[in-house]
Amino acid sequence: MARDAVVHLIDDDDGVRRAVAFLLTTSGYAVRVYESAAAFLEALPTVQPGCIVTDVRMPEMDGLELQRQLKQRGIGLPVIVVTGHGDVPLAVEAMKAGAIDFIEKPFNDEKLLSAIRIAIDRHSRDASREDEIAAIRAKIDALSPREREVLDGLVAGLPNKTIAYDLKISARTVEVHRANLMARMGAGSLAELVRMAFVIRSGLR
Repeated sequence: MARDAVVHLIDDDDGVRRAVAFLLTTSGYAVRVYESAAAFLEALPTVQPGCIVTDVRMPEMDGLELQRQLKQRGIGLPVIVVTGHGDVPLAVEAMKAGAIDFIEKPFNDEKLLSAIRIAIDRHSRDASREDEIAAIRAKIDALSPREREVLDGLVAGLPNKTIAYDLKISARTVEVHRANLMARMGAGSLAELVRMAFVIRSGLR
């Protein structure tokens, strides 16, 4: 499991909170429990990375409204919803709203643990990718306008002579800009430089 990941357990039933928290703790997870969705939202400033396990039907604010609130606040923690048999349609709506899984009560312990492992691994990968995108974007932002133009040409697969013609500069100047680009971006090859540009573009989609 991802180091330092926390399972945020939200359920208005004290007995359920205790039982699930015990299961997760004995399975090696750090757990924080909340008696309502509102209590979780109040704790957001101190919430650590991991995942959310929430009952879909709760008083005052249900799991669907919680998801809407998280989306509005830009919180990207993966959500697993727990549902009673009669609440499956509600759980499906939660999936459409972005929940990554739903677990039906009474649930099998391993099914819940498996869903949590998948959620935390996915969140860890997403966080790593966001860090990579931020690092590459910072390097691109530090480039000069001309260097960015040369980079655009390289990403488009254009040869130096074509880039030079389009920018009305010499091929030798393009070569100099290309060498500077490689150094400033920390790219060991043209392929790596192009990959960095594509990482940024895919991250913006």
